[in-house]
Amino acid sequence: MKHSKVGSVMTTEVVTVRPATPFKEVARLIARHRVSGLPVTDADDKVLGVISETDLLVREADAHASASPGRRIRLPGLLPAARREQAKSRARTAAQLMSQPAVCVHSDNTIAEAARSMARHKVERLPVIDDEDRLVGIVTRRDLLQVFLRPDDEIRREVISEVLVNTLWLSPRTIRVSVTDGEVTLDGKLERLSEVAIAVHMTRQIDGVVTVIDKLGYHADDSRLRPSEQALHGVTEEWLHKL
Repeated sequence: MKHSKVGSVMTTEVVTVRPATPFKEVARLIARHRVSGLPVTDADDKVLGVISETDLLVREADAHASASPGRRIRLPGLLPAARREQAKSRARTAAQLMSQPAVCVHSDNTIAEAARSMARHKVERLPVIDDEDRLVGIVTRRDLLQVFLRPDDEIRREVISEVLVNTLWLSPRTIRVSVTDGEVTLDGKLERLSEVAIAVHMTRQIDGVVTVIDKLGYHADDSRLRPSEQALHGVTEEWLHKL
């Protein structure tokens, strides 16, 4: 089954800054190009870190706090995250402002892998690098959401060809497949219960599928058979381990 790759949705014209770029210039670039963040690269185009609008706001908020009357209290036992924020509040260059190390992906990573990386690290953009760790593009949350714009007819054709025909070796007419706004309904009866699990699981993995409505039935319950017996009945042990 083919999954959309990061390279198919990434932006290749990336606004970048060098470590020595002044704070004001970083802010101007972000405003001028209407981006929410940008990578910091060295002379070899290797990504050193990433600056977001949030990093700029931390700096600006602290500047106003410093100008306010009253004595500022410095706590000696700050946690690492708090110390990093405090350092950013005094940043004058991109190197001092950026978050590092940068969380990156490769162009041949799948969109699902990139989305998981964004969620895990709580970031909104990922620099895309090549095999030598050089910047080749950038991908944002909005870019990744393009996968859900796939036409329903295209999703339906892939479910039939990849799940029913190529995996389960079934006739395209064995199961009724309908797709509405990315919601896939599988309706019909398969030979074995294990085939139902495979059909639903694989359909969920297809790019653009929002959810799967399972209306599948089966003729035989092979869930109590040993793996070797299931393989003889048409369901390989390899697939069972994947579910």
